[in-house]
Amino acid sequence: MDLGKVDRDFLDAHVLDHLGASRDDVALGPKHGVDFGVLDVDGTALVAATDPVSILPALGWERAAEFALSIVLADVAVSGIPPSHLAVSFSLPPEMTDEAFAAVWETVDAECRDLGVSVLTGHTARYGGCSFPWVGAATAMAVGEHEDVVRPDGARPGDRVLVTNGPAAEATGLLTTLYPEGFDLDDATLADAQSRLDDASCVREALRLAAATDVHAMHDATEGGLAGALNEVAAGAGVRIDVDRERVPFMPGVEAACRDLDVDPWACTSAGTLVAAVPPEAVDGALAALRDEGATAAEIGRVSDGDGVFVDGDRLEHPDVDPSWAAFEALSAEYGDG
Repeated sequence: MDLGKVDRDFLDAHVLDHLGASRDDVALGPKHGVDFGVLDVDGTALVAATDPVSILPALGWERAAEFALSIVLADVAVSGIPPSHLAVSFSLPPEMTDEAFAAVWETVDAECRDLGVSVLTGHTARYGGCSFPWVGAATAMAVGEHEDVVRPDGARPGDRVLVTNGPAAEATGLLTTLYPEGFDLDDATLADAQSRLDDASCVREALRLAAATDVHAMHDATEGGLAGALNEVAAGAGVRIDVDRERVPFMPGVEAACRDLDVDPWACTSAGTLVAAVPPEAVDGALAALRDEGATAAEIGRVSDGDGVFVDGDRLEHPDVDPSWAAFEALSAEYGDG
């Protein structure tokens, strides 16, 4: 059985036809490649997304907490509506001390305060059988106007495609940080690769972009990487995306680390890599906004009538299976838990 998110066939067979009661107030429910749902509350949009909470002790408690929270908030941030509320459930391993949890939670509190996010409710307990890194789940919420919601499936023919950070930033940063001994890289290249973990959040970039200019679609390239994200944007909108390979940014250390692992960087998870579709007249302002936020950003392609994703004319398929999960398992088996 493949690790990571289930594929489209699994969702079609077991999930998407079994979604409970049909309600008129669900403005946007579960769909392939859509990061969040939208509930209509008396004319106001409530955007919500749920994700696992993953705490990796080897990162240090504060950095692990920042990484975990960014994953949870990003799926709402790509709606363009600032996250406003958080509900979190912790199922902690018995070996996690009070001091360790305090370090995690105080980091979450500080970041939420900075972003204007209030913790609404939650659950915290220790249970036998729980283990790192999967220690719970959280739901992020945002409240705004329906017309301000940016949908992942909103790309239109004529749009230009923008991307931040390029492929495999998250996988590169995470695996080289957890398992440096598993890579045959010189010190400078390894340091570059490890620093990619700092790119693994697109929360502020997505909000800055939505506030700065007209945006038709945004999507965070998590599991399945940039190849998966581009295919999900194209399939969701029923359009074709053409990409110029030379325009796609590769951050320092990524290609060397992925070559060492013998994985395709385009298919590797890359939380923090933001894919956006904007009208042509918005490109300059969009790129300026992203760069002002500190992101590496580029225009890499365009949207047209048709279907699928093409890189330099060759079709780019959705990877279905993210190779970074197998790489993680192999490194963990050889070098321990990081």
